[in-house]
Amino acid sequence: MKILTAAETREVDRLTTERHGVPSITLMENAGKSVAAFIKQQFRKLGRRRLVILCGKGNNGGDGFVVARHLFELGAKPAVFLFADPGEVRGDAATNLKRWQDASRDLRTVRDANEWQAAKAAIASADIIVDALLGTGVRGPVEGLLREAIEEINRRKAETAVVAVDIPSGLSADTGEQQGAAVAANHTVTFTAPKVGFFLGTAEQKVGQLVVRDIGSPYELIEEIGQGRTRWLEPRELTRFAIPRSPMGHKGDYGHALIVAGSVGKSGAAVLASWAALRVGAGLVTVATPEPVLAMVASHTPEIMTEPLAATEAGSISLRCLEYERFDKILKGKRALAIGPGLSTNGETQQFVRTIVRRRLPVPIILDADGLNAFDGNAKELIGSNEMVALTPHPGEMARLLGCSTDDIQSRRLEVAKKAAADWGAFVILKGHQTIVAAPTGQAWINSTGNPGMGTGGTGDVLTGMLAGLTAQHWTKSWWHTLGFGVYLHGLAGDLAAADVGQAPLIASDLIRAIPDAFQNFCYELGRG
Repeated sequence: MKILTAAETREVDRLTTERHGVPSITLMENAGKSVAAFIKQQFRKLGRRRLVILCGKGNNGGDGFVVARHLFELGAKPAVFLFADPGEVRGDAATNLKRWQDASRDLRTVRDANEWQAAKAAIASADIIVDALLGTGVRGPVEGLLREAIEEINRRKAETAVVAVDIPSGLSADTGEQQGAAVAANHTVTFTAPKVGFFLGTAEQKVGQLVVRDIGSPYELIEEIGQGRTRWLEPRELTRFAIPRSPMGHKGDYGHALIVAGSVGKSGAAVLASWAALRVGAGLVTVATPEPVLAMVASHTPEIMTEPLAATEAGSISLRCLEYERFDKILKGKRALAIGPGLSTNGETQQFVRTIVRRRLPVPIILDADGLNAFDGNAKELIGSNEMVALTPHPGEMARLLGCSTDDIQSRRLEVAKKAAADWGAFVILKGHQTIVAAPTGQAWINSTGNPGMGTGGTGDVLTGMLAGLTAQHWTKSWWHTLGFGVYLHGLAGDLAAADVGQAPLIASDLIRAIPDAFQNFCYELGRG
């Protein structure tokens, strides 16, 4: 779906009511109910948890009153603080304030320093804090009691789970800038569509885990109103991949992927990439790897085929494998080429990579890991080198390609990915939290799946193999769909693996084993399971 500005979000809300007859009070009810449902799913034994909900006088506070009422009905005992006089609350928010009071007979106000002390003590002892102070319409820096509350929330973040309603209070929905002070949430449950500001600057440090909930606005309306060229990768973007295979299909219909990977000491990278390519449904997968490691690679996954490549003394790929058109013969009949995992930074091997990428091969290339390192300090060589290249750098690799720091990349992720894709004429998949898929045309997609447990060796090799296997099946017509699906499925498999084994214990092979379940979950999400 499209990612919206604050004004576009308000327009979608307005037209949902005016054109489609959904009352604004219903939208507020759905919003608060969805946050309560998230909290119930995320945190067990709500009745035993000290839960504090902080509400402002606007519609964001109205959402907060709905959250409180639904959690109360689930057996929780939330302490609700209104940072205003109740008489200042208007419209739908006032209606839900009354509903909350009717249900609970409870409301605590924060209008001066004395009342703030009671709220401060509740925040200090809370297990869960719900931030419903300020919404997307914040103007100017946050000051006074609201600023004190935000700063107190942030001091407690290490010990307390903070859930922001729609947007962390004090964060600009359009720029990602902090308005004087901004809540640093662990989770943000936003409504209808993500906001542009969530992906700019250092906003990700405030947003935490982003969850998008439908509250009743038609999907078509979001597409109509949104004018930006950045989208949120979610199942509705990728419906073409939930179509069942033909009963008459055979392995020749599903493509042959070639994985060029591995070196002495890094044979596992070739194993992970090729295994992943098979798991996403490639009809055939061949690994071309230096001869000294071929036996180790071949013995792991019996379904893959292997081709030996001439090796350097260090056990990496030698330029000799280009003699007598040896590599061209290996490439014949392949529909995707992944090159880079575990190749090493040997000078001769890196020259091999640069030669291959610049040769304009009749096959799409996924360039990763040491394949990217071959262009360190020489990123300009990528310009016009091949019309069908997708680069998959993590922030450190991107920094080396561009000659800047990792912090520079992380502070401008979306801007950097889009500019690099345009400059190089290639797809750029900037990995990390909310992986970005950027096209040479200026469009970009931000992934909605994945978790910190995937920050472990080998998960990038898995993504490379998945992209190669999917590209072999679906080719490059609408390649962004194929690349986007690979990124989405990779993150979803990581989420399922983390749910099974935990984030810290997760390893790359856990992710591969979760790919079948990820496929099933994706199809069920679209009603095609």
